[in-house]
Amino acid sequence: MPAPTLQQTQKLAQHLSPQQILQSSILQLNSLMLEERILAELEQNPALEMEEQDLPADSDGESETNESDEEEFDWEELLNSPEDYNVSRFDDHSREKFEIQLAASEEFVENLSRQLIDLGLSEKDLEIADEILGNINGEGYFTAEPLLVADRLQVPEEAVEKVRHEIMRLNPPGVGALDLQECLLAQLDVANDNGLTSLDLAVKIIQHHFEDFANRRYQRVMRALGCSEEDLQEAIDIVTRLNPKPGIGGTTVSGEYIVPDLLVEEQDGKWVITLNDTTFPALNISPTYVNMLSSRKGLDSETRQFVRHKVEAARWFIQAVQQRRETMQRVMRAIIVRQEDFFREGTGHLKPMVLKDIAEDVGMDISTISRVTNGKYVQTPHKVYELKYFFTEGMTTDQGEEVSTRIIKEALQKIIDGEDKQKPLNDQALAEQLNEQGYPVARRTVAKYREQLKIPVARLRKEL
Repeated sequence: MPAPTLQQTQKLAQHLSPQQILQSSILQLNSLMLEERILAELEQNPALEMEEQDLPADSDGESETNESDEEEFDWEELLNSPEDYNVSRFDDHSREKFEIQLAASEEFVENLSRQLIDLGLSEKDLEIADEILGNINGEGYFTAEPLLVADRLQVPEEAVEKVRHEIMRLNPPGVGALDLQECLLAQLDVANDNGLTSLDLAVKIIQHHFEDFANRRYQRVMRALGCSEEDLQEAIDIVTRLNPKPGIGGTTVSGEYIVPDLLVEEQDGKWVITLNDTTFPALNISPTYVNMLSSRKGLDSETRQFVRHKVEAARWFIQAVQQRRETMQRVMRAIIVRQEDFFREGTGHLKPMVLKDIAEDVGMDISTISRVTNGKYVQTPHKVYELKYFFTEGMTTDQGEEVSTRIIKEALQKIIDGEDKQKPLNDQALAEQLNEQGYPVARRTVAKYREQLKIPVARLRKEL
């Protein structure tokens, strides 16, 4: 057997330092998430403190002494000693709640549970109902398979379906449905129980001709049911008043609100950028921990290592928060320089601009610009926009002027909004109208823009 040999190899590899990981994590947070992160860091790191404000006059200058002492410390000497220590990666816990699937709120489920108790269901049926309600998503739909629930509870599938249909008749009706068709039928069934016999046609349409109705093949529906256009329009009006997402819209389900991260306003002819961080606590490093680290007395090696770790982590965190502020201001200022006409005049003056343009203007990497602009919002003199809104490709008009594709999309939206809904325009007709306005686009380009605007094809936009 040959003797083992040692071999050395040399290679280049790129690794992110703990500081870079932290800075990247902080940079991508919006204002609300950063505030949560700061509060969480204050709880986890005793060396990080909120800055004291408005100290009483009889403090005997204690605050001034601590501040002056802190300035005298050589941070490199304090934090960089031969003793070994590790700094753990800073995980972004504030994002965890956004990674799970949206579920019905606890209050919403409790409201349904109380209604079930009033029905006088058996103990076993209530157990089945509890399992069903635990699988209701935020839109009010049942996300599990009835057969799986039956196997889990050792009951017939028919028993699960019976309880589920009872749930669909609760308030709001339709909760617990497997799909949109079943949800709408449940709501129509409850309405029929209230004596509204005029819903019969709507029930027949949803029950037997749902695909034709959903795809707006109205002529086919009228021929199949032998109804007039007026009768069909009445049924359409009834269906459009139903709630396709019964879990949403009430006070029991939490909503999301946009909180701007930046405010841009014009003052004396100049643009002023303000960060929405007035509610953030001012941070500093605990003087107590700094004094412990600088005294070099009374601390064993393990304790000193712990203190150094916490002080360094606090310093990095404060620097990362400050760097986020400076980076966002620089990026926002660069956007204003390139889009000043937009900020003064409005959306019709948006110019083509890509992430690379801003990255070159501020001397940063494109990935950094992407983190700064993703999920962040700015309040302008017109309205609130996501920073990503300002980045679009360009197109040259017939007059040789380069315009943003977003302007072309807005023109497309106006054409569709003003079309005859009984004879909606197909993509070719839309392309021709855009060409008449000076935007040389092909039918395929119109189809792509229409899909990006979440506008359905002409057939699905048709109305009676």
